[in-house]
Amino acid sequence: MSNKRVLIIDEMHKSISPLLTKLGFEPDYCPNISREEIINLPQQYVGMVVRSKTAIDKVLLSGQKELKFIARAGAGIDQLDVAYLESRNIEIINAPEGNRDALGEHVLGMLLSLANNLRHADMEVRNRVWDREGNRGFEIGGKTVGLLGYGNMGSAVAEKLSGFGCRVIAYDKYKKKYGDLYAEEASMEDIFEQADIFSIHVPLTNETKNLVDLSYLQQFKKPIVLINAARGEIIPIGDLLQAIDHGTVRLAALDVLENEKLSFLTDEQAVSFNKLIREDRVLLTPHVGGWSFESYQKINEVLVEKIKHLDL
Repeated sequence: MSNKRVLIIDEMHKSISPLLTKLGFEPDYCPNISREEIINLPQQYVGMVVRSKTAIDKVLLSGQKELKFIARAGAGIDQLDVAYLESRNIEIINAPEGNRDALGEHVLGMLLSLANNLRHADMEVRNRVWDREGNRGFEIGGKTVGLLGYGNMGSAVAEKLSGFGCRVIAYDKYKKKYGDLYAEEASMEDIFEQADIFSIHVPLTNETKNLVDLSYLQQFKKPIVLINAARGEIIPIGDLLQAIDHGTVRLAALDVLENEKLSFLTDEQAVSFNKLIREDRVLLTPHVGGWSFESYQKINEVLVEKIKHLDL
C-alpha cells in the first residue's frame, strides 16, 4: 500500500491521530475543512474519517481515485451514499460498539426521568412549589418494554434494564434467533399488544423514514411511554403530537428530531416544534445519546481496530 494518507474531516478525540500513526498511516487532521475544500483537494487519500459534517457522495469523492475506506465515527451511516461507495468497492466502517453503552445509559436516564417526573419536579421546587402528590411517579419494574431493533443499541438498552425487574421484548426484522438473557424475541404484533414502554433502535433508511406515524402508534393497545434515541426522521413530530393528544402516547422522550438544525426549520416544522416545546409530557435532549466522554475515545479505538483488519 503506497498511499497511507487518511483525511479526518470532523472533530475527533485527540487519540485518533496517534492510533492511526501506530498502524502506519499518515493522518491529516482537518476538522474545519469545508465541503468545497474536500472536493478540490489536490492530495489523494486512502481513507477518510467522518462524522456528520457533509454527505459522503459521488460529488464529494469523485476526485479521490485511491480511496479505499470511509470510517464513520458513530453508528448511523445515513449520510453515506452506500450504493455509490459499494460501486467503487470503498469499504464502509462504523463504530456502534463504541457508543452503545453511552446510548443505553442515556435511554435509561430519559426513561427514569419520565417515570419519576424529575424535570417537572425540579422546575417546581425551584419555583417554591412543593407538590409531592402531583409528582408521584411509576416504577419500571413489572412493565413490558418493547424494543424496535435489536442490534448494538437495542441490546445495550436491554442489558441496562436487566436489573429493573421488567420484561423486555424485541422485534428485529433482519435477525433470527436473537433472543438472549436480556430480551425475548417477539413479533411487532406482540409489542403492539403488550408494551407499556416502546424504544426505537433502528437506522434511518427509506423503509424506516416516517415509519412510526400516527397509524403506527394507534396500533398499541395500551398508552405507551415512547423513547426515540435513533433518528428523528423515523417519527413525524406532527403525528407524535396527535398521538399524545389522543392519549395513545402518554409520555415521550426524544433525543433526536426530524430537523436538528433549529435555525433552519421549514414553516411546517416550526409549527410542530413550537407545539413540542410547550408539551409538558415530552422530554427533549440534543442528540447526545451515545455522546459521552468515554464513547468519544472508544469510537476511535473501535474504528482503528476495524481499519487494522481491512485488506488494503
